[in-house]
Amino acid sequence: MRIAWIGKKSPFCGNVTYSREITNALLDRGHEVSFLHFAQEEPEPDNWPKFQEVSLPFIYKSQVYTIPTFKATKVLTESLRKIKPDIVHASLTLSPLDFILPEICEQLNLPLIATFHTPFAGKGAKLISGTQLLAYQLYAPFLVNYDRVIVFSQIQRELLGRMGVREENVAVIPNGVDTAKYSPGPSQIKAEFQAERLFVYQGRIAPEKNVEPLLRAWKQSGLEADSKLLIVGDGPLKPSLQPFYGAEEGIIWLGFIADENRRIEILRGADVFILPSLVEGLSLSLLEAMACGLACLATDVGADGEVLEKGAGVVLNTKTVRSQLKTLLPLFQDHPELTTVLGQKARNRVLERYTLTDNITHLEQLYREVLLQRPLPVSHRL
Repeated sequence: MRIAWIGKKSPFCGNVTYSREITNALLDRGHEVSFLHFAQEEPEPDNWPKFQEVSLPFIYKSQVYTIPTFKATKVLTESLRKIKPDIVHASLTLSPLDFILPEICEQLNLPLIATFHTPFAGKGAKLISGTQLLAYQLYAPFLVNYDRVIVFSQIQRELLGRMGVREENVAVIPNGVDTAKYSPGPSQIKAEFQAERLFVYQGRIAPEKNVEPLLRAWKQSGLEADSKLLIVGDGPLKPSLQPFYGAEEGIIWLGFIADENRRIEILRGADVFILPSLVEGLSLSLLEAMACGLACLATDVGADGEVLEKGAGVVLNTKTVRSQLKTLLPLFQDHPELTTVLGQKARNRVLERYTLTDNITHLEQLYREVLLQRPLPVSHRL
């Protein structure tokens, strides 16, 4: 099948990882993939497949949203006309082009699928305030114009349904992890940081990630000197937090790590992964940590609580993150057997429900379903 994938290659975020892993896997299964993304002269990221690329011009892009130039619509339209894909799949990037794309594909008679990544608060919460709520309200009227919309959990599907998107047009396909690559294995990380017990946070240092309650809990817990907390990631709050939570408390700031092998080595050497977010979609960082056999603690937001339910990890309440962690951190420090058991359960949960192989199989089935409902005069089929 010939697929036109519209997504992101930079700056690094979950959307970028999603696009890289899915397109790699589709190519491995023999599909043709053309990758259309907002780009300029920049270093080639690691681990990307070799495929036809189309650069879409932009004014500004960040981890959260992208502003294209006026010319981008014409470039996108002409590129799709030239590629003649069987199907167009947009990993939505919070860009004005997301709203124009259905019209372009209708004009070209191309079936169109979207993956909607925007995080949300989760069960029982008032969706979200601010940017995320606005994004859901903004996107819902336009998502009805896509042939299918992929989300990561049934909760998110129901949420879009309440906003007017027909649930039969929303497919739940959770994120998936390459469990051969992300797996338990040898690591020298503990020796490198002189740690007996190693805890990890990986993600943006931004308000929605709620990192400060974790840092405060760590500082107040009075852990042993050979227990260390690695903070992997960068973001707008880092300059205001790092000076107050440092090496004297056993907190080590590693910044953003582009090298995937290095990130895997960190996960393999750690004992506990902590994700205190206020909003999420379905965290790939969480799934990667689980696949590497870490005991995982995460808030019940997005689909993360669902991932850890029934004993696969510890689910935290967003309102009491600091107090819960203040109790749990010493427990996980002093009882290695607890982290071992939870780490095994976490990996088993990923193997049962969240493998990249299953993700791609479900995606291929969705492509077939959409094509059968909307037959096109194309030369490439599954």
